[in-house]
Amino acid sequence: MKFEDIKKLVDLIDASKTLTELNLEQDEYKIVIKKEKEIVQAPITTTYEVPSAPVMPTQQIQPQTQPNTTSQAEAIESGKTINAPMVGTFYKSPSPESAPYVSVGDKVNADSTVCILEAMKLFNEIQAEISGVIVEILVEDGQMVEYGQPLFKVK
Repeated sequence: MKFEDIKKLVDLIDASKTLTELNLEQDEYKIVIKKEKEIVQAPITTTYEVPSAPVMPTQQIQPQTQPNTTSQAEAIESGKTINAPMVGTFYKSPSPESAPYVSVGDKVNADSTVCILEAMKLFNEIQAEISGVIVEILVEDGQMVEYGQPLFKVK
């Protein structure tokens, strides 16, 4: 088989929307051409794995303590909070070894990344969407958060 013929086969596979693999075998050679399927997913810029602790059958999840709920209520009343855009697990840094994205006293603008929320093994960077100074972090690292839950109090 000539190189031009092989190139035509590659072009045929590349142009096809349904054909993803071609196997051609002759006495003296074997050709396998595969095209990876396109996977469309939301862009993710930073990912990391968080090791999960083994869960014992008798382990119970403790409800959120009252003082943190009070802080959330005060934050909502003040009007300037950064809220969770989805349900997920809150992470304050891009990896367990890294420094947090923001700390109390840090200035943020609308484009500042403030945390990561993990939902279904996808790690989503969350932007502040408002400008100001971080006054209080209202959730703990690794805590599950609800949609619309205040994460940061901003002044």
